[in-house]
Amino acid sequence: MGESKRRKESIGDKYGQEERILSWLPLTKTQSEDFVNWTTRGSWIGISLLVAWWIVVRFVGPAAGWWQVD
Repeated sequence: MGESKRRKESIGDKYGQEERILSWLPLTKTQSEDFVNWTTRGSWIGISLLVAWWIVVRFVGPAAGWWQVD
């Protein structure tokens, strides 16, 4: 008997289903990895936008005559 058949017999109905993070929480490990990837990507996008905005306010604005302080 092959290893997969033994595993299928020992696991039973849950064979082929992804493992959950916690038994009472309906999130799988793949879903949690996807969440981390999306939030990491979103964080980098936010940081990039903040840097771009800072460059505009700090350099482009004064050079264009915006935000003049008298």
